[in-house]
Amino acid sequence: MGKTMITNPIIWADIPDPSVIRVGTTFYMVSTSMHTMPGCPIMKSENLLHWEIVNYVFDTFEDNAAHNLLDGKGIYGKGSWAACLRHHNGRFYVCFSSLDMNQFYVYQTTDIENGCWERSAIPGHHHDPSMLFDEGRVYVIHGNGDIRITELTADAKALKPDGINQLLFETERDGIGLRCEGCHAYKLDGYYYLFFIEWPNTGNRRRRQLCYRSRALLGPYESKLLLDDDMGYRNNGIAQGGIVDTPAGEWFSVLFQDHDAVGRIPCLLPVFWEDGWPVIGIDGAVPSTFDVKLPDSEPQPLVISDEFDYTENKLALNWQWNHNPDNRLWSVTARPGFLRLATGNTASSIAYARNTLTQRTEGPACSGMTKMDVSHMKPGDYAGLVALQHLFGTVGIRAADNGDRYVVTCMNQSDGSEEAVEQIPYEGSQIHLRIDFDFKDSADIAHFYYSADGVEWIRIGRSLSMKYKLEHFMGYRIGLFNYATEQAGGFVDFDYFRYSKTI
Repeated sequence: MGKTMITNPIIWADIPDPSVIRVGTTFYMVSTSMHTMPGCPIMKSENLLHWEIVNYVFDTFEDNAAHNLLDGKGIYGKGSWAACLRHHNGRFYVCFSSLDMNQFYVYQTTDIENGCWERSAIPGHHHDPSMLFDEGRVYVIHGNGDIRITELTADAKALKPDGINQLLFETERDGIGLRCEGCHAYKLDGYYYLFFIEWPNTGNRRRRQLCYRSRALLGPYESKLLLDDDMGYRNNGIAQGGIVDTPAGEWFSVLFQDHDAVGRIPCLLPVFWEDGWPVIGIDGAVPSTFDVKLPDSEPQPLVISDEFDYTENKLALNWQWNHNPDNRLWSVTARPGFLRLATGNTASSIAYARNTLTQRTEGPACSGMTKMDVSHMKPGDYAGLVALQHLFGTVGIRAADNGDRYVVTCMNQSDGSEEAVEQIPYEGSQIHLRIDFDFKDSADIAHFYYSADGVEWIRIGRSLSMKYKLEHFMGYRIGLFNYATEQAGGFVDFDYFRYSKTI
């Protein structure tokens, strides 16, 4: 058995609400994906450090005007929340609730890496759910402050008629701003363990990890504070997640930390056991580095460069669309070696533009660039690169009614309006664009550039002060876009997307 040196954070990118299991020698993780599609990414690892995207639970999970960005609002900050991943009797299960649909979803498959997932939609919101399989019965434990237990049918496809459906217990109220939520449930050695986070309104910490345990499923439960540490970062506590063991019998916890504009980044902590209680971290703190008795492996990139050299009309798993795509209007085969984005309806801003293709950004700094052929744009079209969150910034080409073209940067203002920051005439039919992201020490600044030849870069517009806003509830993404403001039917071809972890 080899060793792997863990350095926290294990991923410096937006992987919120991680839920981790082990099957054999392989670890699997699912994460919240909200309004990005395909959704609920499945990642795998052999050592809890290097994670690779291998599948998604769904391509889309609803088909309506909001999910298709046709209602002028979308499902920003909603969609799939706090997914839970479990494995039982050879089947894999992922469950989550959707705020916009007021439904609880259970997906299942026998092949987590390559299989399709069978979906069950159950009425009612089950906040931050955790599935628990216990002696042939299936439960969901969920809630915020008032923690409930709801029983499902044995196949986990519906609520069980006359099954358990009751308040399990109420969590602490005094001195607490946000009461317990984010449940991860386990049954180990005769105890039921429920892991939660809470946000105290006394002191400075914004998030801390707790555990409730009981010998009986329905209680009574006793509780204990497990972790209250921020690794010296802005009083942002590291919490919300569960535990997992290794083949050698060691235990670990995968939690996350709010890291401002880049998003919520996961950390790995050792877990020890004392008197039947889990003890997370070392001396009450999150270690910056430590060894695990797991084999080393080659890291796989979470964010990739792409030359769009595909033989079939299918993208790499690292890409996700902002909301449901219109699959009629994009292609990587119409012009081999290029991504084509065509317009199908008009939009008032990038926030409501369909077929914006995105990847995460990564800290402490990163940069993405592309080259566009803009020969076939229609008047009013705008295409380019976006730093996407509620307060977004774009750089691209806008086609004027008289046939002229302009390099333009736009930014979303705090009141929701979009402002053209700078506009410069541009005569060429091809252009290179770039966005640099600086997340170091929460600088959270993005800079925008264009170039006629890809060698000499010209900065345009002002810098974007990036803010993690709950309207989107996810870290900044970089994306390729093309949308119409006047008439549909134009298209642009993206020659490549090239990414670097440096500026």
